Amino acid sequence: MAISGIILVLFLLAHMYGNLKVFEGQDVFDSYSHHLRELGEPILPYGGALWIIRIVLLAAIVVHAVSAITLWRRARKATGGKGGARYASSKAPRGAQRSYASFTLRWGGVTILLFVIYHLLHLTTNTIALGGASDSPFERVVNGFSIWWVVLSYTIALIALAFHLRHGIWAAMATLGANTSAKRRKNLNIIAVVVAAVIVVGFLIPPFAVLFGLVG
Repeated sequence: MAISGIILVLFLLAHMYGNLKVFEGQDVFDSYSHHLRELGEPILPYGGALWIIRIVLLAAIVVHAVSAITLWRRARKATGGKGGARYASSKAPRGAQRSYASFTLRWGGVTILLFVIYHLLHLTTNTIALGGASDSPFERVVNGFSIWWVVLSYTIALIALAFHLRHGIWAAMATLGANTSAKRRKNLNIIAVVVAAVIVVGFLIPPFAVLFGLVG
């Protein structure tokens, strides 16, 4: 679960960087989108590298979801279906210490998955033409984010992503052995917050820039 999560975080960072190219104008943004399909040519066919990336991401999502369900079922079985005390510490010896991010991790993941499906239908396949259909990726972004409730739904999904990343990044690094001392725990928390903030703010900048007329 940790490794698949890290793969998805790396993709989010790359995707966020690509989204920020919207500030360079339509020609640059559409050219960037087009060149993604030319990666690896002539060794790979047109769109080949993009399909490899999609397959890796799909595999990571499936592994992540199956791992989450497996761990949940193990926890239920271990406690007789009643659940158990979690996050016991000197501050909460009975296991009551839980952050909001950890508490909402499971349902936040479901929310993110549903949003990703909607996001792909809107900005990738052009199936949902909010604000008007277009063959131009730049125009699809501008058309969609010119609508306030589209930006609002996008923001809500990214808030869910922020909580998911905040706890997920910390948990992934702890699972992989980085959580070995109080100092490292503090550093892990800082890293998790910073990475989550960078990704979420980076994704929110373009839609709000479009909404307020700074891009268009």
